[in-house]
Amino acid sequence: MKRPFAELVGTGRYSPARVMTNDEFSKILDTSDQWIRERTGIRERRISTDEETNACMGKAAALQVLGDLNMTPLDIDAIVYATASPDRLLPSQACDLQAILGAKNAAAFDVGAACAGFVYALNVAEGLVAAQHARNVLVIAAERLTKIMDWSDRATAVLFGDGAGATLVRPSSDGKRGILSQYMKSDGTLAELLYRPGGGAVHPPDTALLTDHSYFIQMAGREVFKAAVLSMADACDQALKRAGLTGADVDLMIPHQANIRIIEATAKHAGMPMDKVYVNVDRYGNTSAASVAIALDEAVRTGRLQPGMTVLLVAFGAGFTWASMVVKW
Repeated sequence: MKRPFAELVGTGRYSPARVMTNDEFSKILDTSDQWIRERTGIRERRISTDEETNACMGKAAALQVLGDLNMTPLDIDAIVYATASPDRLLPSQACDLQAILGAKNAAAFDVGAACAGFVYALNVAEGLVAAQHARNVLVIAAERLTKIMDWSDRATAVLFGDGAGATLVRPSSDGKRGILSQYMKSDGTLAELLYRPGGGAVHPPDTALLTDHSYFIQMAGREVFKAAVLSMADACDQALKRAGLTGADVDLMIPHQANIRIIEATAKHAGMPMDKVYVNVDRYGNTSAASVAIALDEAVRTGRLQPGMTVLLVAFGAGFTWASMVVKW
């Protein structure tokens, strides 16, 4: 088994106070609580206010991590920020967070891997630590997907929610606890299964963008489901293989919270019962890059994840991207 270079310490999360139930969607769209639950497992999600910016949510999650570890923002060497819904396109969301957090000693940059972003960012942070470029790397994942979704599209509007999660990556304290394996993969040929056609340099903002809905997330649901199941299975296989483990060796799986049927298919493939899988998609919906980070913090704070346990993180996202990581907590 690989000797870990880096470990994850401290966790934090932020969720907006506004809860939107499926019944509320049934009043504005041709849908119902039963229809949404049967297809996704979602019953409610969190909606950010205008004041709850991506950076502000990221800051709240970061401060929880630092508070747990008795650290200050000045102790951070690098900030790796995963998001698909930044407050603005330039500069990076990480730099905006650095400014409001006061982490003036840190390098700061974003990772764009959509829903797999948090696990990608953890992999990048491990590399910085292993190469001795940084000692304390703050990893943030935050999303405001409700601001870039089409509220008139039943296929996507009911899926997404807002929130943020965070952790810190630093050198392994004992060479036993920490990251045992990691895996990342992409397939850009599947990009148009889940994407935002407009708003970039190819289709910059114009009057048409306001009426053709190309600024919003578009998704080919059936095809995304098939690709997600395959990519999540591959991610599980590769991370476990690289760690020299099987599903039976894992104490807890924390998957991307997109759809309960995808989660169940992933657990079945890994040979893990659902009681060893952390699920909160019913309460948060799909928070993209933030979903694994939020679930990780919940698992820690509720006692589901205890020191010494082996945890498997696995996610897929637009791109297509997918990633996994095995961690001795």
